[in-house]
Amino acid sequence: MDFEHISVLLHETVDSLGVKPDGIYVDGTAGGGGHSFELAKRLDPQKGRLYSFDRDPEAVAAAGERLKGLPAEVIHSEFSGMAERLAERGIDKVDGVMLDLGVSSHQLDAAERGFSFHHDAPLDMRMSGEGISAKDIVNGWGYEQLRTILFDYGEEKFAPSIAKAIVAAREQSPIETTGELAEIIKSAVPQKVRREKNPCRKSFQAIRIAVNDELGELDRTLDTAFSLLRTGGRLAVITFHSLEDRMVKRRFAQFCTGCTCPPDFPQCVCGKKPLGQLVMRKPVTASQEELDSNSRSRSAKLRTIERIRYTQFDD
Repeated sequence: MDFEHISVLLHETVDSLGVKPDGIYVDGTAGGGGHSFELAKRLDPQKGRLYSFDRDPEAVAAAGERLKGLPAEVIHSEFSGMAERLAERGIDKVDGVMLDLGVSSHQLDAAERGFSFHHDAPLDMRMSGEGISAKDIVNGWGYEQLRTILFDYGEEKFAPSIAKAIVAAREQSPIETTGELAEIIKSAVPQKVRREKNPCRKSFQAIRIAVNDELGELDRTLDTAFSLLRTGGRLAVITFHSLEDRMVKRRFAQFCTGCTCPPDFPQCVCGKKPLGQLVMRKPVTASQEELDSNSRSRSAKLRTIERIRYTQFDD
């Protein structure tokens, strides 16, 4: 199966890593191999190495094909497991890590994967093809659980009415397809909202995040990825919605914070120094040219941090 995916902020991301030809790099989200290919091209075939991860077996196969002949290995694994998988290969420090979060173009466009409300398909949304599916959540979780994920993960202000409509509909018969779910969501919001825009996007996003534990994965991985960096190494993350971006922004701020003494202390007594520094003060967003060619880049934000010392007490 062809795995089509348009890499977002491709050159901006790879450039921000400051790739060294003899370095070791990690792409935690191989996807179709776009970022991985650009990274691997910049490596010395004899000295450099790229390790690309993805939990989607279709992405692993596609990236493996694209990276043939380059100094790269594609690993079937969630990116939160990168430290363990690298340790198995004798790697404990790397020069750079990148993460391209969210759902791929292929996953959205492949109707049978059940990610999109534009196609009527079985409710699935599993990136790995394993574990609980969207169908399990929609038909099995209680009203409060549904309302919470719709509000927290989708930032959906009509979460109570949508959750109520889902529970009422499944009492009549199980909700089996994306089309059925989309109609239920539309019926639960005011007509004015239905006229202005498709009201399904936020709810589908919320359910997808819950199915794949995307925020939990990101939370675990940010610490793991930063801990893998040697001094001078960089971590670049592309986010696509505010929940991800806030998490990345706050964690980067923690890495860049040194002294933790109370603000009323006349001088620092803890001696702690920042572990990292931001490569750019503000996130990088897509150019107009990229927006014109790929509308899915409109919400993308790139943030990059450099590790400047190994411990907070190093000089």
